[in-house]
Amino acid sequence: MKAIAIPGLALVLFLVAPVRAAMSGDLIPADVLNDMRQADVVILGETHDNPQHHLVQAEAVTALAPSAVVWEMLSEEGAARLTRKAVQDPEELARILQWAELGWPPLAMYLPVFQAADAPVYGALVPRTAARAAMETGAAAALGADAARFGLGVPLPDEEQAAREADQQVSHCNAMPPEMLPKLVAVQRLRDAVLARAILRAYEETGGPIAVITGNGHARSDRGIPVFLSRVQPGLRVFTLGQSEEGAIEGTFDAVIDSPAAPREDPCAAFDKS
Repeated sequence: MKAIAIPGLALVLFLVAPVRAAMSGDLIPADVLNDMRQADVVILGETHDNPQHHLVQAEAVTALAPSAVVWEMLSEEGAARLTRKAVQDPEELARILQWAELGWPPLAMYLPVFQAADAPVYGALVPRTAARAAMETGAAAALGADAARFGLGVPLPDEEQAAREADQQVSHCNAMPPEMLPKLVAVQRLRDAVLARAILRAYEETGGPIAVITGNGHARSDRGIPVFLSRVQPGLRVFTLGQSEEGAIEGTFDAVIDSPAAPREDPCAAFDKS
């Protein structure tokens, strides 16, 4: 994994030879872009509410000129309604995508990514009803006919299940009752599988390369989308980019780019009863 800092910040830990970030205005080093260009699928992770992360994604999409872009944030129906003309009109884009109802950060953060590529768009959003089904009956039942193909019926090893539950507890401010944690892991696995399914469909229909806009948790190669892709289509060349804040990130990636932390309120403040 390569770790790169945005200019002006300290470098995060390198696990391979250090890579110097390009000059101001070039957020992705040339050799990282070159590695991306060798891939069939480039998974561009993010912290959802960090504007800098979306600028990095936009730069990657511009450089790659992918044959399709798969979005975690969009429903299949919203993606099908999207037109290039709407991308140039933020109000129309928000209306077509029903963005206000989806619960993501402001659309303005994502506009550079939408505008970066003139390519078909695929939606991989897991509807709330499917997420609830995964919590109640498991990820395999929620996915349906494709569950065996993606291995969702196979339980995770005990150690990995425990690690994932611990991560879910931390990400939910250590406020979750223990019985909720396996349910949250099931939803995460469902989302990984739905993203992988959309990527494979996009690749089959357009020939690649495919760019993927998603959170870091889905992008990580040790747990996320790449695990499902390697199971279903092991010959696919996949590149994963993680985006850290002040050097902090969990998981394994082919490269990591560091950015300043976005200003935000403490998400755990609501749980503080002191």
